[in-house]
Amino acid sequence: MSGTSSAPTTSSPFWRTKPMGSMTAAEWESLCDRCGKCCLHKLEDEDTGRIHYTNVACRLLDLGTCGCRDYAGRRRHVPDCVQLTPDSVKTLGWLPGTCAYRLLTEGRALPWWHPLVSGDPETVHQAGISVRGRAVAENRAGPLDHHIVAWPE
Repeated sequence: MSGTSSAPTTSSPFWRTKPMGSMTAAEWESLCDRCGKCCLHKLEDEDTGRIHYTNVACRLLDLGTCGCRDYAGRRRHVPDCVQLTPDSVKTLGWLPGTCAYRLLTEGRALPWWHPLVSGDPETVHQAGISVRGRAVAENRAGPLDHHIVAWPE
């Protein structure tokens, strides 16, 4: 009998070991926790440059699942939809502090409720992080300045 061990090896998850620019498309997309916060309309104060979040969702956001109804074709319907990339994440100050892309860019860990950590896509909603139950549809909202909220941060 040889002295080899059959004990399982543990390795760190890809988001802890891989630079974001080296991730596969599937790994990159899996970082999104489907909270829907980045799909809320934002207003910028012309005098201060400060970004104000609203509770008004993009017309493509499914308010139940907090996922895009047409992710692959979203820019055909919403031309100003922002494509997140490893470079763009570094400059998008409006990404919420809970966003995995922002957290990893800042060298921080993913929280317990993130689906990659918990193994359950519902924990983001159960933890109250997502926009589920708090956002309104774009076509029902009226003026955006009536919908400014503080909770995305």
